[in-house]
Amino acid sequence: MRSIWRGAVSFGLVSIAVKLYSATEDHDIRFHQVHATDGGRVKYKRVCSVDGEEVEYNDIAKGYELPDGQLVVLTDEDFDQLPLGTTHEIEVLQFVDQEQIDPIHFEKTYYLEPDGVATRPYVLLRTALENAGQVAITKIAIRQRESLAALRVRDGVLVLHTMRWPDEIRRPGFGFLDEDVPVKPAELAMAESLISTMAGDFDPSAFTDDYREAMQQLLEAKQSGGEVQQAPDAADDGGGAVVDLMSALRRSVERAGGNAPAASSSDDSDDDSSDDSPAEETPARKPARKSTTAAKKAPAKKAAPKKAAAEKADDEPAKPAKRASRARKTA
Repeated sequence: MRSIWRGAVSFGLVSIAVKLYSATEDHDIRFHQVHATDGGRVKYKRVCSVDGEEVEYNDIAKGYELPDGQLVVLTDEDFDQLPLGTTHEIEVLQFVDQEQIDPIHFEKTYYLEPDGVATRPYVLLRTALENAGQVAITKIAIRQRESLAALRVRDGVLVLHTMRWPDEIRRPGFGFLDEDVPVKPAELAMAESLISTMAGDFDPSAFTDDYREAMQQLLEAKQSGGEVQQAPDAADDGGGAVVDLMSALRRSVERAGGNAPAASSSDDSDDDSSDDSPAEETPARKPARKSTTAAKKAPAKKAAPKKAAAEKADDEPAKPAKRASRARKTA
């Protein structure tokens, strides 16, 4: 067990160093809220009702609304300044008989363990309470909340029960309490006979949590029947983290049941980047694209004779003159 509080029991002039442990634990089957379609966990965000922005935990303070609607905001520094003397001390106030305490006051139960060299005074207080047959009424502050507490002995260990304050116990305001409801003597005798027949010593191990056992059997049956699914990986929303877009797209394709295409080296270079055709083409158009390129390249080979003829014409300037004189004679 892990201690949740550390302090001392103040018993007159005696101070007993102790550590506080939770004496109870829940065995309920706990469920997560998930998306019914894909099993993803449902998360809740802290959103401001004024600007709609998500609020970091460090920016959250405690606010108390006054009856007139105004708000008083308190910070951690304000709470630290409050005079809470029982923060690290369990102050013994009085000793009473346990029968005088109504169980409605009990809230939560803790174990006390002697801390360090405090074993001897711890045993002293335990033995004194056992011999007196009484319970110590104390005060303790846990998580910035001061409570009454009853300190008693159970199985050789000091047990602390935090208690509700008197103004926290609600009074039942039911209408039938003011009515005079008659009870027949025969019915009362039969009810008392039934009580005496069912009377016995209390043994908590004789009772079972039937609902929890049925739920456990239901979960085991679904597991054995294959009605399970792999818990999906939660997306990393760490705030400001670089998102690997390709990995996210690949996982999306695989989750949808398709095959992610393999990365191609042609994505890095494109030999036909000088063409005016669109960059995205279907495979059926690629052969036509090759023929077009070949057609464009063919005239380039025929251009060489024309250039040679032009250069030859520059070297022979007399021939155009002869052609011109022949044209005059014909005319």
